[in-house]
Amino acid sequence: MNGKENEYEFVKNLNNKKIKHLNPLLYSLLKYLFPNESEEAIIRCWLNHYPQKTDVLIKVNSHIKGISLKIGNKNSVHVESIAEFVQFLTENNISQESIMEYLKYHYADGTTNGSGIKRIGVVEYKREHQKEIDKINKELNNIELLKKAINRFVLQGNNSAFKIDAIVYGSVNDFLWLSKEDILDVLLRKRNNYSTGVHFSNLFVQPQNRCLNYNPKYENTRNNIQIKWYGLFDDIMENLYYKNNIKFSFPTDNVN
Repeated sequence: MNGKENEYEFVKNLNNKKIKHLNPLLYSLLKYLFPNESEEAIIRCWLNHYPQKTDVLIKVNSHIKGISLKIGNKNSVHVESIAEFVQFLTENNISQESIMEYLKYHYADGTTNGSGIKRIGVVEYKREHQKEIDKINKELNNIELLKKAINRFVLQGNNSAFKIDAIVYGSVNDFLWLSKEDILDVLLRKRNNYSTGVHFSNLFVQPQNRCLNYNPKYENTRNNIQIKWYGLFDDIMENLYYKNNIKFSFPTDNVN
């Protein structure tokens, strides 16, 4: 199923249900999100139709939590215009040299504004410019900027006053999750990991579409950056091992 279908499935399986009647995975998630609520409590759940990090909102009594849902590989967690991204870098004191080098990497056509005639793929670009990419990454992965980037790209975004409470990877009957605290811990732990691509820890920065075939349908997306968390599943699994004292609880009632 696609992402939107997956969101509807979560809503369908949570809305108007009692906590005690959920399947074991959903039960564990709800008990994490609402540790003080009774198993008899009725859940309200709905889609967030605004373009924010929270895909699904869950309410139990007066408490509301938001989750981000991901499914499949090569998970995109954020998209914004290249202008907004450059402003973010500038506001956080990234050097003009690194910003210019990122723009060259982004467009890969010999210019910083996408006006070049010959466009090349990322593998070819890296072959000639890996030293410049490494310098960009050294600046991007300082710990204070990384915290701001994680908040902007994963937890809160740049158009919401609220942070997600968890990121859930998978479908209603087969998923794993990271709390917002775990997301920060995981990505800060990996900030010194080496990669040949431009990245904030395990969050990789790239054009939304390199448009190497000059298809006019996708030209506009060439002016957006996209943040992808390629290793999301692996990072969740690693976190489970890292926190090997986690105890999973299960409902006292049979699932109806």
